[in-house]
Amino acid sequence: MKNVQLGNTDLQIKPIFFGGNVFGWTLNEEESFQILDAFLDRGFNAIDTANNYSYWVSGNVGTESERIIGNWLKSRGVRDQIVLATKVGGRNMIQDKPNTTKAHILKEVEESLIRLQTDYIDLYQTHYDDVNTPVEETLSAYNQLIKEGKVRFIGASNFSSERLIESLDKSELYNLPQYKTLQPEYNLYDRQHFEEFLQPVAEKYDLAVIPYYSLASGFLSGKYKTEEDLGKSLRGDGIKKYLNERGFRILNALETISSQYNISYSAVSLAWLLEQKTVVAPIASATKEQHLDAFVEAVNVQLSHDDVKLLTEASEY
Repeated sequence: MKNVQLGNTDLQIKPIFFGGNVFGWTLNEEESFQILDAFLDRGFNAIDTANNYSYWVSGNVGTESERIIGNWLKSRGVRDQIVLATKVGGRNMIQDKPNTTKAHILKEVEESLIRLQTDYIDLYQTHYDDVNTPVEETLSAYNQLIKEGKVRFIGASNFSSERLIESLDKSELYNLPQYKTLQPEYNLYDRQHFEEFLQPVAEKYDLAVIPYYSLASGFLSGKYKTEEDLGKSLRGDGIKKYLNERGFRILNALETISSQYNISYSAVSLAWLLEQKTVVAPIASATKEQHLDAFVEAVNVQLSHDDVKLLTEASEY
């Protein structure tokens, strides 16, 4: 399996991130350890989480994912094999709006480092843009953390194109760290916002894109084709919006290519993302070991120009 460089960093990864939002939500700690072991055994090395995963689950406080990952890293002794990404600034049980003030970031990074049981974070990302905080204040916090060796590189997630551009320009103007990655929502179905507004920025500033919801909450796995199917998982309610003419058109195209290569719908969906300009590594989750087969298939399959065209045209918005 090939290594890829994560944009303008020295981080070398296999081109899929494991999405850590399932840890402490649909997977308990023992199950999380098993899936992480299997992910590593298959040759992958990049994990993405956040300091507020999974606060939305009843009884959780929002630190569960980082704690589980930290316990796994310690018990397996594999920190040096993993490219570890987490986020700061999003909503949680205590705050209902983003917070990217310097004081907040400097406090939160210490708590993330303790939970993750590490002394550095490879990629520290602004989870949501806090429009009430000047971008230079946020960047100055990252500047301090990079100088202290606690953070290696920084990335942005849920930003408007305007604020992202402002952040990138202010980095240059004030000689502050620059975002190296962008984590937007992007998949075969949810394309328009990224392609129209964010992809041009990623191209201009050479940002490595690591899309979340790469499988549209599981819709692109082909598991959900009727409303009756929505009861198959905890994510079912969020998938109903995809059950329309365009969604079925996409599933038909996935079926065609899936059959052609004898690989899963999920693998085809991830492989399509890997063919998109600026995309370096999609983020995807798995709750069963066999789901990881799609990750391997996606990285190893070589879609033809016609395959990519079929999928792109089927998903036109």
